Amino acid sequence: MDDAIAVGPTEWGETPGVGPWEGPPPADPRYDPELLRDGDRRNVVDAYRYWTREAIIADIDTRRHPLHIAIENFGSDANIGTVVRTANAFAVDTVHIVGRRRWNRRGAMVTDRYQRLRHHDSTAALLEFAAAQGLHVVAVDNVAGSQPLEQVTLPRECVLVFGQEGPGITPEASASAELTVSIAQFGSTRSINAGVAAGIAMHAWIRTHADISRAW
Repeated sequence: MDDAIAVGPTEWGETPGVGPWEGPPPADPRYDPELLRDGDRRNVVDAYRYWTREAIIADIDTRRHPLHIAIENFGSDANIGTVVRTANAFAVDTVHIVGRRRWNRRGAMVTDRYQRLRHHDSTAALLEFAAAQGLHVVAVDNVAGSQPLEQVTLPRECVLVFGQEGPGITPEASASAELTVSIAQFGSTRSINAGVAAGIAMHAWIRTHADISRAW
């Protein structure tokens, strides 16, 4: 077996992950001796099989995009988990959670262990962070005056702000946003799931700014 990349089935197979390493263990310090011995059943891409958590995070840090995601006062822990899991898939720099600090992380499918998370007690604190980092604030909300996401170019260094379903983003975030975008809808529902909306907006950024040749 090649020491550089451990080849195994993806999470979508009948048995997720891979069993114990076959043959002499690799000398590469990125590999975890216990995972090599017992197998790796984690929700990670095959290129990271048997790697330590620290090694995976260090490698993702070299691949992270200058895109930040902020979620204001989400009422559903499942939606928070969906956003975190999607942000991890797109190598988002940081997910900012505004409001309550504690949430059930089950929906993140353990991806929160590899994704940068930052808590802010208030929207004002989030906006202060964005200003200090030189990030463009983009609100994602289906409101009057918003521009279609499908027809705009998102800034490269930006934070996309999402509010909870129903109320949407707060007036404070709306007033501070340089740009407000909406997602085109064609059916009867007034809004789409907040976690789904975040994924659509993240992918719009990826299509414009990411180096697709580096994708898995």
